[in-house]
Amino acid sequence: MPGFFELANGFGTTILPILVTIGIIVVVYIVFSFLLGIVKRSLLKLAKTKKQVSNVEIFSTTIKYVFVVLIILIAIFSFSGDWTGLGLTLGLFSAAIGFALQKPITGMAAWIMVVTRRPFEIGDRVIIGSVKGDVRDISLTHITLKEIGGIVQTEENSGRNIMVPNSLLFEQNIVNYTQQDEFVLAQVFFAATYESNLDKAMKIGVQAAKKHTKQFAESVKKEPYVRTSLQPSGVNVSVRYFVPAKRLTEISTMVTNEVFEKIAKEKTVNFAYPHTEVFLNKK
Repeated sequence: MPGFFELANGFGTTILPILVTIGIIVVVYIVFSFLLGIVKRSLLKLAKTKKQVSNVEIFSTTIKYVFVVLIILIAIFSFSGDWTGLGLTLGLFSAAIGFALQKPITGMAAWIMVVTRRPFEIGDRVIIGSVKGDVRDISLTHITLKEIGGIVQTEENSGRNIMVPNSLLFEQNIVNYTQQDEFVLAQVFFAATYESNLDKAMKIGVQAAKKHTKQFAESVKKEPYVRTSLQPSGVNVSVRYFVPAKRLTEISTMVTNEVFEKIAKEKTVNFAYPHTEVFLNKK
């Protein structure tokens, strides 16, 4: 049966080497991933800051992508036979996928930008376009964020994850809450009536803020302060202070409660709010 022997010979000379190469690539990749995982876990144990953790995550991801590209190139070269054939193969391959995968390629370029320029790290609180969240992962194609707000209008995690395509990074504004440090300027404001003791109202606001932000003020070396502005029904008293970005809602709640309790007991200060008073003039 010459047909059978020809088929067997063809399998042995073409298909079998391909299967062997694929098998070797899979085994090498599994071993490499296992070793990389050990190194990554060891480095994460040594990391003490958010930036160091982010560096380990990005470095391990980069090494994995580079390794995959290298083993694919070696596999292609083993079949093409020389570097000229490899260059021709890569040229044709690039031309074929370049048009069809414009968005993914743009996303890869954006990933390189993130890795090199570092506009944000893993753990940073960012706004990308209309999406706000804490950076959880930076992959070759997407940025994964732990959503802030969303379901409720607040500065707390909603429990949902959002995957933002890397390609959007070239088209959207990127706001980083914590690139410089962990602290952002926050405020609690209330309105006091024109008949109130304004100095006392300002003092209550500052004392409330100092009570709950003492440790933060020592870190940033900036004490809470007050700004005021006029409005139709009274004077707005804005108490401003620095807090960690991820504790904005928590601290503002404590300061608000403190201000409310103090003013409720203070006879010379009253909250202003829109209301109507009717005076009957008896003639």
